[in-house]
Amino acid sequence: MTTAANPATGIPAIVSAAHLTDDDLAALYRYPAATEPCVRANFVVSLDGAISTAGSSRGLTSKLDQRVLKLLRSLADVVLVGASTIRVEDYIGIRIPESGQQRRKEQGLQPIPPLAVVSGRADIDPKSRLLTDTIVPPIILTTTTAPAAAKRDLAAAGAQVVELGPDRVETAAIIDTLTGLGMRRILCEGGPSLAGQLAADDALDELCVTTAPVVVGGDARRITHTDQPVQLSMSCEHIIFDTDGIQLARWARKS
Repeated sequence: MTTAANPATGIPAIVSAAHLTDDDLAALYRYPAATEPCVRANFVVSLDGAISTAGSSRGLTSKLDQRVLKLLRSLADVVLVGASTIRVEDYIGIRIPESGQQRRKEQGLQPIPPLAVVSGRADIDPKSRLLTDTIVPPIILTTTTAPAAAKRDLAAAGAQVVELGPDRVETAAIIDTLTGLGMRRILCEGGPSLAGQLAADDALDELCVTTAPVVVGGDARRITHTDQPVQLSMSCEHIIFDTDGIQLARWARKS
């Protein structure tokens, strides 16, 4: 089943995953050519909107979802993640195969994008795999009031520690800091509080959503969690269907 092609890519806006090459996927998820920062979030959810089962997203993901996750990372300048998600999902540093690293170099990008971790209290274990199992040291975005010992320990473990304000890591400071480091294409992988902050501050440009064909119930969070209602109008750029019922959609802010 297909519809008219997406004018930006020439690929049908609704398409089966069966014959999509890596080049096709890269075209579908290509960042806009504009020089302004672009913040893209990527999540996997159940049919009833849960972003996790048993506290983790691992029960919802699929082979295609992981393929697209790796692709999105390969297209980004930096991967932005909240500290809670780093702990729950036991993050390691980003990995890019040599062929992908070469393509990134040809495009003027660093061979491997760093992880930028938001933690107002610098509450990250310096012995975690984030720091011990990585090629590119992470960037820790924290505050001036975070415990000095915690920041020293993270720096000693190899992290680049950046203080952004006294009490809270503000969205504008995150984007300005990363852009100042030459990282314009920002991929946010959660969690819901960070994604909610980006949405509430009108800084979320794209949302990529993988929908798993399961209903999980329970009290799992949604993609965005905020203290106030948010209404961002977005348009669907494409939907990819896989044979196992998985659906992957890319949504972009309406201009």
